[in-house]
Amino acid sequence: MAITALHSASTGLSALSTQIDVVSNNLANVNTTGFKASRVNFEDLLYQQKGQPGVENANGNERPAGLLVGHGVRISNTQFDFSQGDAVPTEVPLDVSIDGPGFFQVRIVQDFGDGIGYTRAGNFFLNSERQVVLGNADGPLLEPPVQIPDDIGEDQISISADGRIFAIRPGEEPEQIEQITLANFANPAGLETIGGNIFVPTAASGPAIDGLLPGEATVGTLIQGFLEGSNVDPVKELVTLIKTQRAFEMNSQTIQAADETLQ
Repeated sequence: MAITALHSASTGLSALSTQIDVVSNNLANVNTTGFKASRVNFEDLLYQQKGQPGVENANGNERPAGLLVGHGVRISNTQFDFSQGDAVPTEVPLDVSIDGPGFFQVRIVQDFGDGIGYTRAGNFFLNSERQVVLGNADGPLLEPPVQIPDDIGEDQISISADGRIFAIRPGEEPEQIEQITLANFANPAGLETIGGNIFVPTAASGPAIDGLLPGEATVGTLIQGFLEGSNVDPVKELVTLIKTQRAFEMNSQTIQAADETLQ
């Protein structure tokens, strides 16, 4: 009946509208440091069974296929794409990129993630107390804390691939002053984002595996003077947007056709 088509098409419009929202957010963050694009996953809804496959007729023959009418679509989830973004050179000493999997740890408000957040963004600053903080609007402290001595300028800081921070004083051997560690998750796609380039763990992601030295186990190495760019592919997103718009239009036409049939 046309009424079923109306309901099915309405679910399509709702789901496709959400996909447009997700694509729009991806494109808006094409220049956001460490941003990870999301994709929308769809699933079909229940089916009305009007004819069961395999039923025998009077002649003993089996029906080769059933008669099933679907009731539309819904969004099952949105999934983060944690593929590596491009390494963008900045030549800023406190800009650090993770080459491979893993997350920096930062202190956030206790209401989220037990006070620890996780980020791929490595645009760090020194605060007024010369502690290393993430360069977002809130400036959360890097965890474990990293303190830079008063007599060391930013241009005298060297960060190795394994996360060791060295102070370079004129006429002296480099002195290790701090160590950056990373964290990782069994299922990074299950992380929850709270904005500000920060993720927090959930039951789906599992607890953080923290205290990992860069280059060991399941985490990558560090590259000083680089930032990881957004992994959004604008061309791919625009193609998805066009396909979504066309599908939206077709569902609208389905509603119009069903309406005319009901007349």
